[in-house]
Amino acid sequence: MRNKHATQLIFELSTTGRNGVVLPECDVPTRDVDQLVPASLLQSDCPPLPEVTEPEVIRHFTNLSTLNMSVDTHFYPLGSCTMKYNPKRNERIAGWDGFAQLHPYQSESSLQGMLRLLSELQQMLGEISGLPAVSLQPAAGAHGELAALMVASAFFKQRGENRTKVLAPDSAHGTNPASARMAGFDFITIRSQADGRVDLEHLKENLGDETAVFMITNPSTLGLFDDQVQRIADLVHEVGGLIYLDGANMNAILGVTRPGDFGADMMHYNPHKTFSGPHGGGGPGAGPICVTETLRPYLPSPTVSFCNESKTYYLDEGSEDSIGRVRSFFGNVGVLVRAYCYIRTHGPDGLKRVSETAVLNANYLLSRVKEFLDIPHGDRCMHEFVASAAPVKEATGLKQPAMDIAKRLLDYGFHPPTVYFPLTVPEGLMMEPTETESKQTLDAFADTLRTIVQETAETLHHAPHTTIIRRPDEVMAARKPMVKWTENAD
Repeated sequence: MRNKHATQLIFELSTTGRNGVVLPECDVPTRDVDQLVPASLLQSDCPPLPEVTEPEVIRHFTNLSTLNMSVDTHFYPLGSCTMKYNPKRNERIAGWDGFAQLHPYQSESSLQGMLRLLSELQQMLGEISGLPAVSLQPAAGAHGELAALMVASAFFKQRGENRTKVLAPDSAHGTNPASARMAGFDFITIRSQADGRVDLEHLKENLGDETAVFMITNPSTLGLFDDQVQRIADLVHEVGGLIYLDGANMNAILGVTRPGDFGADMMHYNPHKTFSGPHGGGGPGAGPICVTETLRPYLPSPTVSFCNESKTYYLDEGSEDSIGRVRSFFGNVGVLVRAYCYIRTHGPDGLKRVSETAVLNANYLLSRVKEFLDIPHGDRCMHEFVASAAPVKEATGLKQPAMDIAKRLLDYGFHPPTVYFPLTVPEGLMMEPTETESKQTLDAFADTLRTIVQETAETLHHAPHTTIIRRPDEVMAARKPMVKWTENAD
């Protein structure tokens, strides 16, 4: 039976006159509020807050929490975003008063512990990437992309070069062309070959004096490591361009290979993906960028530096070539503290094991799924793979079987994988199990997928059958969301 109260607004539970607390009689002299606060700052009426008891508040928000899927409650095979379990140890440490109660307006002398942590994080991110110059300031992965492209723009402007074009493969994240446009560049899509690698001939056709940056995600969104990457870097560098590495998939190569070593000039990290941290809710996030020594002067400021003379850490505003601040204060430091804890916990060997286990889990799941779904790009992958539900389309006549499978997974208690991305795979299901899932979980997920693809078209097309909201019009849900419970909410 559906819990109606779990879907009501707190205002709909309100009853006039109810209180959450009962306060004792005041035992000191009182004064009217208008004697204490200027009349211009007082409202004429009380704010329209809900009037509910404490148990009603607790039950309301507890019921709401049971409607959510998260990495703490469900397997989350979301291929477009590494969704690993986040160690609660890192959450506790980030919440220590010595971190959480700091204020950005404090003097640097009172922030030495935090500044040392951030300085060490810069060094660690530089070592992991093979790109030594690091800025922690960007507030998200896409923000890091934009900041890095602004660095590239400043670099070419300082050299007097008018480079206007950014290139990326057709399997690139959607943020790549958006970031390029926002940074003032034209964007060109480079085709992929049938095996998922970059089409070198098409790349060569589009390289020239106007080429500023080639953006590449390696491993790609197809879960493939493009072994042409050094050749790609050489081709771009020959025409004076830069290589940008989208670091969204760094979880696959930690401690194994470094973007700076295979030709990247710039990259960003998604620390919430790679080094643990909360997802969702629109933030907070972080998107540190790493660049070569040549590009260091153009990094967003401030960065953290150490003064050998005074033996203190300080915020370095950088050179006059810096693109300046890309956000207020220093960045979302709480996310960076979590990343620091994660890296220090694992150490170099542990980070390598993270990637090895992530790749092992992805290949194991692929080996199970290929028995009943197409795998267009071979039977080996990195940290993720893209399956195709085209056989289900042929067998059932369903127009969008990938979407139907994704919806049906909700009935079995699994969050769906990414669907229809990248667009180069028809009826794509993009799956990333990460290193934190057990073999038992992967087997249960594979068994459930097998069961689902054998179900009738009617069952699939009308799924999910057990959730409070069934199949909303996704365009209308984005433009005109329904936020009030009604009996016909389905």
